Amino acid sequence: MSKSEKLMIIGLDCAAPQLMFERWRDQLPNLSKLMEGGVYGDLTSSIPPITVPAWSCMMSGMDPGQLGIYGFRNRKDHSYDGLSFATSLSLKTDMVWDILGKEGKQSIVIGFPPSYPIKPIKGNSVSCFLTPDANSAYTHPPELKSELEKNIGPYIPDVYNFRTDDKDSLLKQLYDMTENHFDYAEYLVQNKEWDFFMMVDMGIDRIHHGMWKFFDENHPKYEPGNRYENSIRDFYIYTDKRIGELLKRVDSDTAVLVVSDHGAKTMIGGICINEWFMQENYLTLAETPKELTPLAKVKKDWDNTKAWGEGGYYSRIFLNVRDREPNGTIDPADYENVRDELIAKLEALGDEEGNPIGTKVYKPQELYKEVNGVAPDLIAIFGDLNWRSVGTVGHGSVHTRENDTGPDDANHAQQGIYIYNYSKMPQEASSQPAHLYDIGRTVLKFFGLTPPQNWNGKPLSFV
Repeated sequence: MSKSEKLMIIGLDCAAPQLMFERWRDQLPNLSKLMEGGVYGDLTSSIPPITVPAWSCMMSGMDPGQLGIYGFRNRKDHSYDGLSFATSLSLKTDMVWDILGKEGKQSIVIGFPPSYPIKPIKGNSVSCFLTPDANSAYTHPPELKSELEKNIGPYIPDVYNFRTDDKDSLLKQLYDMTENHFDYAEYLVQNKEWDFFMMVDMGIDRIHHGMWKFFDENHPKYEPGNRYENSIRDFYIYTDKRIGELLKRVDSDTAVLVVSDHGAKTMIGGICINEWFMQENYLTLAETPKELTPLAKVKKDWDNTKAWGEGGYYSRIFLNVRDREPNGTIDPADYENVRDELIAKLEALGDEEGNPIGTKVYKPQELYKEVNGVAPDLIAIFGDLNWRSVGTVGHGSVHTRENDTGPDDANHAQQGIYIYNYSKMPQEASSQPAHLYDIGRTVLKFFGLTPPQNWNGKPLSFV
């Protein structure tokens, strides 16, 4: 590798292969050009396929069990008092740019989740959507903040609320945010030294969740001819335009890799996991809620509870084990029997009419090389991710067609995207399916470095 060669990664959270590679490809000239001159394909995500931990898995080579990060919220101990949020401080291993930094390579990293609170790197970085607001310390080095605000303006970490009925406000926020992120990217690429660049923009993820029903004819709430029918398409077109403008800032010695951490699909409804636990006598409440209430805010009868679950795009299920939880009820000798019993029952759970939906329930030990931190006892993926997990209680039923945390039309899909384009790529290179874990190894291979032994995946063969 010559000294001038660089690698640029453009991360588009939730970018969906069926939209980028098929439905709207002919309207995305910059991404299409990268595809035509390079290789591309589906990128299989981690389990669970969610922003945190997927990006960290991609750039650390570690699976969620090795990282001890099983979702955005994780159990901090075996008490009953809730979950803690994953932040940059939850990451105890080197990311790709840390390894590159030890070899003297300069990096620019923008919006990588989770990167707040900001950590030092060799180079320049801007933190992620977890940043509370523009008053926070969101850059490394610290003085970069005033430089960026002077030349571009204050940082916009995220939209205020993507689960809202005010779609006009959401759209304005989305364009403002993504414009801000690409403006930051262009400024840093032109004004700072770098060997490796990576940005992650959350815009596509937010618009998928907020507006999927307006364009997808298969969504149960789709209405033909609605005023927002082209909103997601138009946002893909805008993102493609900004990618084209960013690529004008680099030369042919720069390899370009576009990736997403997962894809997206229609969300049909939700499985109220704790309502099911109550119905099946695994969970007993000490009071009856009069309205939809988060489980954490309802008194539980722990002495008569075996299991409970958390909501989200998938479900983390916890067992109440004697000598592990404060009021454990499951004999440790019965632990595996209870897990197997729950797997069988939940995988057999169908829709409202009893039709199979294709739920899969996993033991973390079956998925991961290691199981660090306080892992869920089970991980449930309802209906191949066409159904989400709903953790609130007070529904009075196991199934719901409404999201309990606000309007949300899409769930994550296991397949994201990758596109790789480089002028010095071997002519015989051909597109191939890849895994999220392959990306970090590919970066290190590009720079002639060997990854740590405990990394997952394999480098893409054409790099």
